[in-house]
Amino acid sequence: MELYSTPSKQLDKFIYEKLQPDRVFLEQLQHAVHMICEFLRESCFVVASAPRTRVLKVVKGGSAGKGTALKENSDADLVVFLSCFKDYEDQRKNREEIIREIQQRLVECKKQRHFELEFDVIRPNARVLSFQLSSRTLSESISFDVLPAYDALDHLVSGYKVNPMVYIQLFQKCLPGGEFSTCFTELQRDFIVSRPTKVKSLIRLVKHWYKSYVRQHKQMLRNGESLPPKYALELLTVYAWEEGSGETNFSMAEAFRTVLELLQHYQQLCVYWTVNYDFSNETLRSYLSRQLSKSRPVILDPADPTNIVGNGSRWDLVAKEAEKCCRQQCCMSSSGTPVRPWNVPPEQTHWKRKDVCRLNYLRPAEDLCCPLSAPQPAPVSPISTFPRPQWSEDLCTVL
Repeated sequence: MELYSTPSKQLDKFIYEKLQPDRVFLEQLQHAVHMICEFLRESCFVVASAPRTRVLKVVKGGSAGKGTALKENSDADLVVFLSCFKDYEDQRKNREEIIREIQQRLVECKKQRHFELEFDVIRPNARVLSFQLSSRTLSESISFDVLPAYDALDHLVSGYKVNPMVYIQLFQKCLPGGEFSTCFTELQRDFIVSRPTKVKSLIRLVKHWYKSYVRQHKQMLRNGESLPPKYALELLTVYAWEEGSGETNFSMAEAFRTVLELLQHYQQLCVYWTVNYDFSNETLRSYLSRQLSKSRPVILDPADPTNIVGNGSRWDLVAKEAEKCCRQQCCMSSSGTPVRPWNVPPEQTHWKRKDVCRLNYLRPAEDLCCPLSAPQPAPVSPISTFPRPQWSEDLCTVL
């Protein structure tokens, strides 16, 4: 059954039967990825001249890492953090050579290890190496992108915020926003992984809608144009749930309808979180203020404040399909009336917590660095991080 012909009361069943990956495939996938990661750690750069490049860690991101993979085909990232990258510029200059080395090792891995899944290495480009794992018995597959990265977070400890200098050094490079988002894959993954299971199911539903219906509008794109990335819709989905419900059990139809409503008001969207960065540091505060003052939509990556996700994309095409979807059976109640969305503003104009003062990012430019009445963080710890405020929940703070 297609999504648009699915009754709204059956959306949970639709997700379970049509979108949830097969458990056997997920177990095979986990085993295969573990073998690949171990092989990369043990075998990459073993013949390199001194000082030898070491694989510091391999992090699984994308839908497979976040727990939001779709049935039949999905995507994921394997981010390889390397000792040879001393800063962001190192990563930019040397990643092409590193990708060639990783490709050679993955070909060896395929020959030396036995995989329960089909393992095909795809020709790389200067930024990424791709390969695919597919089931021999099921119509399931996942495409992986292997991305070498600088370990900007170093010894990240769960429950601690990132040292503001990590981000300050990044935006002072004056490079395109999001250029080094791979360095923050762990933060992007953890932001979604921490959500309740039903929120991840909602993300699956939104991604399925995007892939099945929105992507059809690609033919309307001109040279240089693109649709917003799926990550933008993931973040918007989390925002819709946080602001509209926050409960582990909620109406899937109302939640989906809320995401569609927000997409139709994309020209007003301004969403960000203070999970990994905030306004305590004066330099970072000034930068964030400028980011949030930019033309809408603004969906700021909770892991990378330089990344306005979907900036410059054809949001109007997404809004057009969202408007169409709201008229379909999946968004209609059993009485034939439209499902009512939650009351979630596309641009929130107040702080969510009383102990944090509102940031008025529409102040004159010369006032952007004025101190805010915000909670002061604890001193930076020896591992270059400082504790997050001990609030009862890690909800986003949104303008």
